[in-house]
Amino acid sequence: MDKFDNKWVRAVLPALLIHCSIGTVYCWSLFKGDIASYMGNTIGEVEWAFSIAIFVLGMSAAFGGKFVEKDIRKSSLVAALFFVVGMALTGFFIYQKSLLGVYFSYGIVMGIGLGIGYLTPVKTLMLWFGKQKGLATGLAVLGFGLAKVIASPLMIKLLGERTNEGILVNPANIYTMFYILAGIYLVMMITGHLLIKKPTGYETENAQIQSFSYLKVLKNKTFIGIWLMFYLNITCGLALISQEKGILLYIGFGAIGLVSSLTAVFNAGGRLMFSSWGDRLQDRNSIYKIIFISSIAAILLTVLFGNINSTITAILIISLLCIVNAGYGGGFSSLPPLLADRFGINSISTVHGLALSAWAFAGLTGNQLSTFILEKTQSYNMMLYVIMALFMIATLISIFVVKPEKVNVKNEEFNVKEEVLAR
Repeated sequence: MDKFDNKWVRAVLPALLIHCSIGTVYCWSLFKGDIASYMGNTIGEVEWAFSIAIFVLGMSAAFGGKFVEKDIRKSSLVAALFFVVGMALTGFFIYQKSLLGVYFSYGIVMGIGLGIGYLTPVKTLMLWFGKQKGLATGLAVLGFGLAKVIASPLMIKLLGERTNEGILVNPANIYTMFYILAGIYLVMMITGHLLIKKPTGYETENAQIQSFSYLKVLKNKTFIGIWLMFYLNITCGLALISQEKGILLYIGFGAIGLVSSLTAVFNAGGRLMFSSWGDRLQDRNSIYKIIFISSIAAILLTVLFGNINSTITAILIISLLCIVNAGYGGGFSSLPPLLADRFGINSISTVHGLALSAWAFAGLTGNQLSTFILEKTQSYNMMLYVIMALFMIATLISIFVVKPEKVNVKNEEFNVKEEVLAR
């Protein structure tokens, strides 16, 4: 066997290269104000580009699962081309000051690359890592969380100096940044495309893919429960994360960049920690209970004791942001192994893609929910109460709807060859 034909070169490295590229979508808050300022639009108008991107991500994953299942080499190439072209076009349409162009390029074209790219490495890692499915998916989406940590300093450098009012000294940097990033991510994603490979014996597994029934899965009570709790976790995470900068400014905390990097580390760390933890639990659904309950506890502590003094307020707020970010990331990485436990691994890319449609709808509601609450109440506490209530609903769904038994939705043997998985 080729010394490079192993799980680290053929699965882990390409997963990190692909996800560290597409994960930069979460750097949006760093430059959305600059785009709005350069183009002469409001931040609210520009914000829809991000919401569209997340929606298209989820929907392209939902409908692209079979394509990814059939040929990861083609799907990784398609993901690279759509993501890179979308990024380059975003720079072009910013230069042209075309809001619709930015919606199309950043939202739709890049969104397709995001969805296909997100799915592509997941099953490959699960096949290479066998029984350590949680560790595998944690590694797969770790790059998505790390992307913000890695890319943020580079983006800030490319954007250049600012005036005392926070306006770019050289406004042209906002669109040239996208051109430069497109080149960097082209190299990274094409390298990932060239390296990625399923274990021997799984290159042509298409028979069961063709018999997959979307309807049976979509009507399944357990799938519906998983979809709902995943949707609520993303909605709550986005609602809070999107207001991170505003909350810190409100309490007078100045080191916003430091906190942003810290929460990004927790987001990435939660992806690996929670999914790996799930490998050691009898039921992976327990991870979601832990995520939801810890988030509820952090919110309660913040609203009850956040007004004692400025130091305690800052500690509680930063702790809350870190805990929710960790649970947000952990919710993503724990999803594929939970679905594999319930529905089997043979069509996991397709089932996972369907579940990611929850991300699509959460992308439209998360940021908008917190914005709506703040516009109506001007109260961050009210926003936290609403988020806590949603976490409580998610906890009840996890307890009473998502049952521990495996669900057979296709009347076929779901177990895969352990000797291949354990390589």
